Amino acid sequence: MESTTDQIETEKSTIAIMILAAGASTRMGTPKQLLFYQGRSLVQYITEMAIASVCNPVIVVLGAYSEQIRPQINHLPVSIVENLDWAWGMSASINSGIQFLHNLSQNIEAVVIVLCDQPFLSPQIINQLVDAYYSTKKPIVACEYAGTLGVPALFSKIFFSELAELQGTSGAKKVIHNNLSQVFSIPFNQGNIDIDTPKDYQKLLSSNIDLI
Repeated sequence: MESTTDQIETEKSTIAIMILAAGASTRMGTPKQLLFYQGRSLVQYITEMAIASVCNPVIVVLGAYSEQIRPQINHLPVSIVENLDWAWGMSASINSGIQFLHNLSQNIEAVVIVLCDQPFLSPQIINQLVDAYYSTKKPIVACEYAGTLGVPALFSKIFFSELAELQGTSGAKKVIHNNLSQVFSIPFNQGNIDIDTPKDYQKLLSSNIDLI
């Protein structure tokens, strides 16, 4: 289905992006959001990748260590959402972000959900999700890597209620797998690389993998 650049640029303004950065980083032993990467903290890097995409507004959900993390992104054009229930798991962060979207005056057509510990996230990957959403008319567009579908992923507003009803450690991946017939996928081979442990971080720093 044809989609012109002008059409996409106009319509994409209603696509929000939500960065989940509320976790306690228990396996890392220190806030991974503050790890140094590409010349700045990981959370600032990921936030800048989101800002450079076509998505707007950019929402960052903080929870654990929010006082330390907030100064890293306060100067950026983002909305910071505080998830006071971060200890309940990723579902609470998604709920906080969706609630924020519901309260916005502008009409949000869809949201892209990303994690702050996927270092190979790029504006190109985010834009591909949005482009596929408009060209395929599928209400969910997910990334495919390591034999699975997951985030970064785009969800039409028709799934906002289902996202908000997630509980415990359940993340957006559950909504993807509950609605596979409505999912289109794009390849993101490096999407399975995330930073959970000091070993993961050292491997990342010593790798020569190029960003996409």
